[in-house]
Amino acid sequence: MLILTLRTDNPQAEIGLYESNEKLAYEKWVAHRQLAETIHTKILDLLKTQDKQWSDIQAVVCYKGPGSFTGLRIGISVANALASSLDVPIESSTGDDWIEISIKKIATKSFTSPVMPVYGTEVHITQPRT
Repeated sequence: MLILTLRTDNPQAEIGLYESNEKLAYEKWVAHRQLAETIHTKILDLLKTQDKQWSDIQAVVCYKGPGSFTGLRIGISVANALASSLDVPIESSTGDDWIEISIKKIATKSFTSPVMPVYGTEVHITQPRT
């Protein structure tokens, strides 16, 4: 089972490809404010390094937080959209072993959909002017 992993909670984004528990490829890059512009290209390039296509992805795993509001929002939106469009399971977790935990949930079919971010604090939104 080809699994795409995404972590976008800080300025250094991470993506990976796993065949079940075996890491095939992994990339980190300083995405910072260009995350929305670079994430799809980075995923496509990673797939190409393994001679894979979008349609080969069989599950999506992402880091759900805590972390940057914008980074998590972009990464989790991409993860949910990919899982939905490819009709594959999606799972998320947190902590140092987020990938292993999420892959185990996918393998045991105890995943949830869609994934929701955990920001670690209340979101501060500018109040509308009255």
